[in-house]
Amino acid sequence: MGLREAPTALRGALGFLSRLPVGRTERAWEAFRTAPWTLPVAGLLLGALVAVPVAVTLATPAPAVTVALVYVLAVVGLTGINHFDGVADLGDAVVVHGDAERRREVMGDTALGVGGTLALALVLAALALGAVGLAALPLLTAAGLVVAAEVAAKLAMATLVTLGSPAHDGFGAAVADETPPRGLFVPFALALPAAVLTLPSLAAVAALASAVAVALALLWWARRRLDGLTGDVIGAANEFARAAALHAGLLVWHAGLASPVGPGEVVGWTLS
Repeated sequence: MGLREAPTALRGALGFLSRLPVGRTERAWEAFRTAPWTLPVAGLLLGALVAVPVAVTLATPAPAVTVALVYVLAVVGLTGINHFDGVADLGDAVVVHGDAERRREVMGDTALGVGGTLALALVLAALALGAVGLAALPLLTAAGLVVAAEVAAKLAMATLVTLGSPAHDGFGAAVADETPPRGLFVPFALALPAAVLTLPSLAAVAALASAVAVALALLWWARRRLDGLTGDVIGAANEFARAAALHAGLLVWHAGLASPVGPGEVVGWTLS
């Protein structure tokens, strides 16, 4: 893809990943599906938009649960529920008995089963509980982690579409067949600036690393249980990776606060 098509591809990514009124044309879609580098860039833009209401709420005396509600509403309001549908379909496929064809058949069923319901509940709970933890962070660190989590979610998708092969025709084939594994280098490089958003804490680094781990785990499972990637797996990766990134970032930030207590010191005080 030439540089002239780069803005069109980015608009296509934003159109696919969000409810923003851009990138809904056939040309934008065609440019996007062969350009996985657009995923982390779009994540940076979308994360910044989500971070604004979260930061405003954190700047007020709002309780942590309100911060969490604002975060979840901002994510769903901006990105929609398309990828949550992937979570539900993947949850149903995980619990069904049968071969890969049977699992893919269940994923294509519009009825929501117990597995899908549980998967949705767990993802939403993980997202909300992670957002509660944002209230304990300094405002800029919290905003940086929100942006990093969104970039991480898109990096997980980029990891899948570049390293995976599709199980059948559909969205998975439309994107995963177009990019060789070496195509992951550019998305990784474009995601790396998000790692500095929480410095001096390495929370953002942990967020990005956790998202890659989620993607690799899903890729391993999809190859074994579905004979390859599907659009639902790619969409679910976005949601799983975002939640994992939040919690990984919070864990690293809190671990950074834990320092040994020296002689004559009590937590928060120095004895003189």
